[in-house]
Amino acid sequence: MDLILNYVDYNFFTPYVYPTTWPEDEAFRQIISLLIVTNLGALVLYLLFGTLSYYFVFDHSLKQHPQFLENQVQLEIKYALQSLPWISIPTVGLFFAEVRGYSRLYDNIEDSPYGWFGVILSMLSFLFFTDMCIYWIHRFLHHKLVYKHLHKPHHRWKVATPFASHAFHPVDGFLQSIPYHIYPFLFPLHKVTYLGLYIAVNVWTISIHDGDYRVPDLLKHIINGSAHHTDHHLYFDYNYGQYFTLWDKIGGSYKIPSSFEGKGPHDYLRKLKSGELASVKNPHADEDVVSRDSLKNK
Repeated sequence: MDLILNYVDYNFFTPYVYPTTWPEDEAFRQIISLLIVTNLGALVLYLLFGTLSYYFVFDHSLKQHPQFLENQVQLEIKYALQSLPWISIPTVGLFFAEVRGYSRLYDNIEDSPYGWFGVILSMLSFLFFTDMCIYWIHRFLHHKLVYKHLHKPHHRWKVATPFASHAFHPVDGFLQSIPYHIYPFLFPLHKVTYLGLYIAVNVWTISIHDGDYRVPDLLKHIINGSAHHTDHHLYFDYNYGQYFTLWDKIGGSYKIPSSFEGKGPHDYLRKLKSGELASVKNPHADEDVVSRDSLKNK
């Protein structure tokens, strides 16, 4: 994060915002700057990529699904925009520790003991480490003692849009982001690589809520994509993983996506339009559907 902080200090904060007598490396100034940068960055990532995904990837026919709530898109955006500033507060604490040099982030490729191979290896280990951690954090959030207090708001969106990606309770959102932040305190990681990975995981989070279930056949049971995560929203106890299905298979929570079996939300809508549902039960009817009134009252 110090790369971004140095950039905005040089181009904006120092010449236009802060007094020239206030040193750039002063702790309180860095915290204020990080709060501004983190909140603006989160807004840009969420709104930019969420909007692109919503208009160019998301299938708008899903809004006709019986479990798609009235004004759901506006509600998702509103909830996310209310949560992101709160999530940013503990996040800035971790970014501040990075900036002050407590992490194992490094500037130059030659600083890696294995050169470019070490950079590539760190990218892979970052994905597998964070996927493992998020799986167990996610399962914990589904425990009956904490679910209704923290994770239930995210499950309001049974048939999600890309804007549901960051529509979390603030504590829920921060807990699931912790693995991204603690990795560079535990393992060496190139600074630019870390920034790229941080953007990529946010885009991925948006993509698994986009309703586009297409995955190459060879990867259908390896990658935890939108089809898998849609079933997590619909059926609750399955597919907790973030990128891969590995930990769901280890933990006994893997479920073949209903859309791969011709029983997904799109299939339900096709049957609804064709009139087949006169004799076919809605596969999602047994779900704990959140009524419009109950959503408005929470």
